[in-house]
Amino acid sequence: MDGIDRKILALLQEDGRQKVTELAPRVQLSVSRCHRRLRELENAGVIKGYKAIIDASSVGLGFEVLVFVTMSQEERKTLTKFDAAVAAIPNVVHAQRLFGDPDYLLRVVTADLASYQRLYMEHLAELPGVQRLNSTIVMEQVVEPRPLPA
Repeated sequence: MDGIDRKILALLQEDGRQKVTELAPRVQLSVSRCHRRLRELENAGVIKGYKAIIDASSVGLGFEVLVFVTMSQEERKTLTKFDAAVAAIPNVVHAQRLFGDPDYLLRVVTADLASYQRLYMEHLAELPGVQRLNSTIVMEQVVEPRPLPA
């Protein structure tokens, strides 16, 4: 990966919808060379995909909770079941396994507190291997998801 690849990545993070014909002159490449580099970045897994960033409140999911999960059992079989169960819950929009305590951090979005309470009781509290769930309501987004630094 060189400076041109990094520039391509930076520009695509700003606007993933731009066409190769718009991107190429900005990185000082021909359209065909820019297209080839773009495909190489995609094939190498550097670019994982292209997405629209949706305002959660605009689609009725403005209530956000961070859920810290401490596991009672940490053998591979239980963790695999937990991972699959979490991935199957659409309201969990981000999940990370952590070193130390807690074991996981989940980012959950719902319409409101009542919706979160239902999700908690019907799904989160039933996850395999869980010892403790600790929920923290997000007050405000200070830094929105942003591009990776170049």
